[in-house]
Amino acid sequence: MPKAGPQSPEHSAAELLASNRELWDQWTDVHVESDFYAVDRFLEGESSLQSIELDELGEEVDGKSLLHLQCHFGLDSLSWARRGARVTGVDLSPRAIERARGLASRAGLAATFHARDVLELDLGRRFDVVFTSYGVLDWLRDLNRWAAVVAAHLEPGGLFYMVEFHPVLGLLDDGGRSLEGSYFPAAEPIRYKEKGTYADPDAAVDGTSYTWPHSLSEILSALLNAGLRIESFREFDFSPYDCFPFTREVAPGRSVIPGLEGKVPLCFSVRARAAGADA
Repeated sequence: MPKAGPQSPEHSAAELLASNRELWDQWTDVHVESDFYAVDRFLEGESSLQSIELDELGEEVDGKSLLHLQCHFGLDSLSWARRGARVTGVDLSPRAIERARGLASRAGLAATFHARDVLELDLGRRFDVVFTSYGVLDWLRDLNRWAAVVAAHLEPGGLFYMVEFHPVLGLLDDGGRSLEGSYFPAAEPIRYKEKGTYADPDAAVDGTSYTWPHSLSEILSALLNAGLRIESFREFDFSPYDCFPFTREVAPGRSVIPGLEGKVPLCFSVRARAAGADA
């Protein structure tokens, strides 16, 4: 989650999207080779899925069609495929989709991947489950459009599930003690000059990101406006990933802010249901 930098000047949506796509193309190869993503362990049979989504969704995907939005290079998508889901993954980065297809072949898993802008997505079919997770929403400029895409790809009575870093994390300074910026979205995206990546800060990556922080009310309202019925909303006092400068891993898959254990939300999850006979 990039920290607040200078606000962007006027750029077209296409220019901002192209800058983000170029950045994620650069990041992909670094991520595939990084210890952070541990692709070798995945190929040996480990799942990349975390305890939150496994506890809340893991028993419901077997035999179901699952659409993974903003799937990066497909590690979680293919972990769902190992649990019996019929998986389709979508990501903005063509390089990520190329690597996802290669990873599926190496792992001997069936999955379909598309390089598309999620906000313009129309696959012409519906799914039992739509899934998205961790560090995805800030890359989307229009949550009402995003939620409409989610709803359009759900079968009647289908389930949308997301788990995401809590918006409050975007306000904390590198020490995790002071607040920076605003919790509420601004008119312009945040522009940030990226050096390296969260998975490898020393990587030879140089690009510009444009992100749009969103409040919880904006996220939940977008889903409701799209006609989805929220079944559950939960907040968690830990992160499965130690990917912030102010977090420390205290157990496998459990990172906290030292001194603020149990006091600050680090993640949240939402289950929402499309209207239909099974809803």
